Amino acid sequence: MGLWKRLKQGNTSSGFAAIGNAFLAGIKGIAAAFTGNGSVFASSMHSLADAINQGFVYFGSVVAELPASKRFPTGFGRVINIFCMVAVIVVTVMAYETILKGWHLFREPEESTGLLLNFGVLFASLLVDGFILIKAMKEIKAESSADNSGGLFSTAFKNVKKASPATRLVFYEDLVATSGAVLAMLGIILSQFFGILAADGLISILIGLLMLFVAFRVGYDNMVGLIGVAAPVEVERKITGILLEDKAVVDIKKIRIVQEGRLYHVEGTVELKKGLSLADADDIKFKLTDKLLRQPEIADVVLGIIEDDDKKSWTEIT
Repeated sequence: MGLWKRLKQGNTSSGFAAIGNAFLAGIKGIAAAFTGNGSVFASSMHSLADAINQGFVYFGSVVAELPASKRFPTGFGRVINIFCMVAVIVVTVMAYETILKGWHLFREPEESTGLLLNFGVLFASLLVDGFILIKAMKEIKAESSADNSGGLFSTAFKNVKKASPATRLVFYEDLVATSGAVLAMLGIILSQFFGILAADGLISILIGLLMLFVAFRVGYDNMVGLIGVAAPVEVERKITGILLEDKAVVDIKKIRIVQEGRLYHVEGTVELKKGLSLADADDIKFKLTDKLLRQPEIADVVLGIIEDDDKKSWTEIT
């Protein structure tokens, strides 16, 4: 497969976000340098952090899509978690710098200039980050196979844990980025129109704290992903339902479903009705395995079969 095709397999949300935030970091940095506004500086640091780590995450998502090899038989799915952990370090460092700058401005407030320039830059940030946020929410909806009931925002929050690590990172970061742009505008209003110069520093500190929240949230999710986490109840219910709807399946002896990124690994044993020949039982096993593998979110299936032992092992999830 060519390089361009491999790049197209990467997470599009993080790719667009990296380009968009690199542009925003540049124009915000120029505005902050000309006007001396702390809120705009904090917002530019946030955009720079987002651009760097979302670029990391995009290339991580490309590597994660590489096919399994003889040396790496389970594939590269968890590589994206490692790239996301690198992104967490970047966000944490930028958050520290932002809080430090905000504390300095709070203790020694400085009057900034260029009101229209600052507002124009922050409004552009709101539009770009808002566009990226909406795209990320749409990808969460697609990756989690969520239904069309409810609004896009509520659906994204409800299903964000089912999305890929890259999409989750973009969602959290741009949620904070759009909030940060609004807060930065508020800081400018309070300092320029009401003379509360310390508000500039306080808003910068608040934006830095929001960045730390993103670092913690993304770091926790990816640490869990590296260890391996059980699938959500909805996914487990769907997979067990597929198995039990086959007339030959009497019970599920055991099942383990592990989430890796946005994909799931299924390992279990089903009980088949008595009296089946070995050939028929094998056919049923292959049919069930194929049926599960046809689900886009399932990466691999290891399925065992035994004869019904007349004991109820599986209780339907409610």
